[in-house]
Amino acid sequence: MASPVLDALTAVLPPDRVITDPDRVASYRFDRASFCPAGQPVAVVRPRNTAEVSATLRIASEMRVPVVPQGARSGLSGAANAIDDGIVLSLERMDRVLHIDTANRFVVTEPGVMNAALSRAVAEHGLFYPPDPSSWEFCSIGGNLATDSGGLCCLKYGVTSDYVLGLEVVLADGEILRTGRRTVKGVAGYDLVRLFVGSEGTLGVITEATLRLRAAAERPLTVAATYPDSLAAAAGISAVLGCGVVPSLLEYMDRASVRAVDEVFGMGFGAGVGALVIAQSDVGDVVGKAEIETIGRQLESCGALDVVLADDPSEGEMLLTARRQALPAFERLGATLVDDVCVPRDRMADLVSGIELLAERFGLIVGVVGHAGDGNFHPNVVFDSTDADQVARARRVFEEIMVLGLDLGGTITGEHGVGLLKRDLLGREIGPLGLRVHRDLKRALDPLGILNPGKIFTPDDG
Repeated sequence: MASPVLDALTAVLPPDRVITDPDRVASYRFDRASFCPAGQPVAVVRPRNTAEVSATLRIASEMRVPVVPQGARSGLSGAANAIDDGIVLSLERMDRVLHIDTANRFVVTEPGVMNAALSRAVAEHGLFYPPDPSSWEFCSIGGNLATDSGGLCCLKYGVTSDYVLGLEVVLADGEILRTGRRTVKGVAGYDLVRLFVGSEGTLGVITEATLRLRAAAERPLTVAATYPDSLAAAAGISAVLGCGVVPSLLEYMDRASVRAVDEVFGMGFGAGVGALVIAQSDVGDVVGKAEIETIGRQLESCGALDVVLADDPSEGEMLLTARRQALPAFERLGATLVDDVCVPRDRMADLVSGIELLAERFGLIVGVVGHAGDGNFHPNVVFDSTDADQVARARRVFEEIMVLGLDLGGTITGEHGVGLLKRDLLGREIGPLGLRVHRDLKRALDPLGILNPGKIFTPDDG
């Protein structure tokens, strides 16, 4: 169906950039979040360069058409969900690694590059890009930037925003802003880079990023400990965090997660395992051996059933595969709602035990996995999407987990973002003044409110 917006887009963009076929458009309506509505967009635009993004936003601004920036649609908050009569702006075809600077240790990349692809590209030059979400094989750098993603290595190495030196951003009216720098240090002006990172496409569209790299880490050594219950595992994690060694990775899986992965992938953990903790050291065989043995002793001292030091990298990778495959394993049990809550590290035992009580109270499977080293946990609520009662209970247990995290001094999201799923909870965390400052920033950069409207904020909030 012809429309002024489509006429304007097809007049300035190459023919293959604008998708209107209903079946193809439908595949761009949702990310991976549950309980998040999606509208029917007028078109999907798939630009190949910044100029085409700019042209699209100029038209959208002139016609006051909402635009939803979109990466690989692997998000878990509904931030990439389409809006009625809007434009989905998919960055998936902007998928080039533009430049790797080995002397200054940075990479320049387009947003559609997958996290794993970028990591492998820089590894060929002896360099290392640490942020590695569990979805690294199918999540894009642009999406990582939009939500300030973390990953398995954040305890030692930090999250996405710790590695962003500079950005190219197309603003709501189509103007192209370059902000940040390529030097290691620089404090001229406001830190606009940090403002755009984590803004979930509500302030601008990132079309290029300059990312800091590190020298390649040494081959990691891995230790895994099984426990009879989550409280013993939490004690083991606390012991590791207090022992003076900083693991490159410290991950947690509860009983439900271990069982789900065991059933699907045959890991052989055994029915008596109530929790699993995996840790790594990546400082080389000599120092790493001492570190991993220290970590192992700490884990063992807190009532571990078994502590295993992986003899070779393939064993360690198998254990990490168990952790990365937790969500696919749960998806085989039913519909899933993946939570994301972060609490102070000394409250993680309270969070895990509280979630267990909530799962029992609501009669649902809630499997918890997470980045134990920084208190960021991902409760996976499993339910039957055809059962109205289970759907209602899933919504309730999700909300209760969020409130529990806040009551423990935590946050409603450590790395997945707010999107649609948690926008009604944001005000509870940041308060009225915090919301007002957010609204003011949004209006300054997007006065017409066309960029991802309704995401992060409720409609009344900007």
